[in-house]
Amino acid sequence: MPTHDSPILAHSAVPIRHSEDLGKLVRQLRAEQDLLQTDLAGLAGTGNRFIVDLERGKPTLQLQKVLDVLDLMGLEVVVRRKGGRRHGE
Repeated sequence: MPTHDSPILAHSAVPIRHSEDLGKLVRQLRAEQDLLQTDLAGLAGTGNRFIVDLERGKPTLQLQKVLDVLDLMGLEVVVRRKGGRRHGE
C-alpha cells in the first residue's frame, strides 16, 4: 500500500504537531487508497476501534501500533529539529 503517489505527500513532508494532525493524515491517505477503516484494521492486524481512534487523534494510543499502521501505509516517522536549527541558536 505505498503512498508515494499521494497528492497529500507529493513533494514534501507533512509536519505533525498534534495527534489530530496525524489522524487527519491517516484518514486522507486511507481514503486515497480506497480502503475502509475495517480494511485497514484487517491489514494491520488491529481492531477497527484502534483505526477509528487513530483517525480521531486519540492521544493515548500505543505508539508501536501507530508506527506499525504508518509503516503498512508506506509512511515513516522522521524526527528532526524545527527549522533545521539547534535549540537556542
